[in-house]
Amino acid sequence: MNGITCFLYFQVEDQFNQLIADLQKHPYIKKIFLLATDQKLVSAVPKGCTFLHANTWDSISSFQTIIEQTHTPYILLYTGNNDITLGYLALERMVNYLSPHSNGMAYANYYEKEKNTTRQHPVNDYQKGSVRDDFDFGLLRMFRQDCLQKAFQQIKHLNYNNSALYATRLAISRHYHLVHINEYLYTEIKTAQHTAINTQFTYVDPRNRTIQKERELAFTHHLKEIGAFLQPVTKRINLNEGTFSYEASVIIPVKNRVRTIDDAIQSALQQQTSFPFNVIVIDNHSTDGTNEIIAKYKNSKLIHLIPQQTDLGIGGCWDTGIKHPLCGRFAIQLDSDDLYSSPYSLEKIVQKFYEEQCAMVIGSYKITDFTLQTIPPGIIDHKEWSNENGHNNALRINGLGAPRAFFTPLLRRIHIPNTSYGEDYALGLSISRNYHIGRIYDVLYLCRRWEGNSDASLSIEKLNINNHYKDSLRTLEINIRQEMTKL
Repeated sequence: MNGITCFLYFQVEDQFNQLIADLQKHPYIKKIFLLATDQKLVSAVPKGCTFLHANTWDSISSFQTIIEQTHTPYILLYTGNNDITLGYLALERMVNYLSPHSNGMAYANYYEKEKNTTRQHPVNDYQKGSVRDDFDFGLLRMFRQDCLQKAFQQIKHLNYNNSALYATRLAISRHYHLVHINEYLYTEIKTAQHTAINTQFTYVDPRNRTIQKERELAFTHHLKEIGAFLQPVTKRINLNEGTFSYEASVIIPVKNRVRTIDDAIQSALQQQTSFPFNVIVIDNHSTDGTNEIIAKYKNSKLIHLIPQQTDLGIGGCWDTGIKHPLCGRFAIQLDSDDLYSSPYSLEKIVQKFYEEQCAMVIGSYKITDFTLQTIPPGIIDHKEWSNENGHNNALRINGLGAPRAFFTPLLRRIHIPNTSYGEDYALGLSISRNYHIGRIYDVLYLCRRWEGNSDASLSIEKLNINNHYKDSLRTLEINIRQEMTKL
């Protein structure tokens, strides 16, 4: 029996004409429900579909309704805004991938069609560390009904208003595989009124704070269920370890940033402090004149390093800087594109180390254009962090903030991944499991976005590579923490 019950989140009239037409002629589809928060949409429901009213789409009560209305082996859930067309044998392939009892949910790659252009939208394989609430499953998911019901029984008492799908997905992953079908099974028909939304910073947007706190509760519950939850960290670090000529070092890795490196160096050298500091610039074999700009400085505070190795990423450059004998007690980030927001950023960071005996300090930053005008989303302060649960919730989100500063003796004992993406996140996760991290919510740093910046618009392929890498970091970290809780 391959019967499927389909649920679509219904927002406007004529939203899913093509999809509904494809579903209604498919022999597997037994019933189509349109789930809407607006009772007025009942009059717009196409013939052959059933209207379901919900206060919120993503609530426990809505999922209870979905389960109660399903009397087929499979549930198809569409969570997009635009209409889609199903590809050849799309539903058959999803059912086929759910035939092993070890698989609880299936999702697939898809096409995006906009005007006369069609492009591929691949998605990533799911792994243990794919625990972000914005993991890209595409727009269409199919569940085995028995798996969804079993997962829901574990979370139905939690009374979420906006996190039922996230909590249910985590619960399914505790018992079954979430399987990626590496085939393009449907096409999204993109329209002007449904433009893409940048979700990179949704977890720090104050407008989303209520939802994000609920997601944190759901994720914390998941960590406890899988034995990876850590109690609050109370361990403080001995800041007197080692002998240093300088109290702090600004670390600037750089490669081919002739347009910005001078500004970055000036920003570092102009810091006003009550302690001695230096600036260590690691030039990763630039070929555009960056090296010559650095070399013109004759300031005794500036150390110009060119590594012998030619295979270094940002992490490898950082490792080169902190291992220099004149690196200070605290190693403090400054990317070659960016600036400190005031001459007192270093002073505030070092003061925080001593106030809280931190192993790491993370500040807040403001996103600007190249002329230093604020651009959305503006200030990134990570106020979702808490001393009680920040080290657990850090696994759920995709970044911890900037600027980042480290106690150098500890950093020298940790192997910094030799990558140019995610190396800072890996360090934050590793340090947070054992040591206190201090937070500064004042803006200390200006993160400049410009056409040559490394965070300029990324292709879906590059974005997937980056996200897959961070998921792998989370997988490693969850495995380590599961072993820690068994000791």
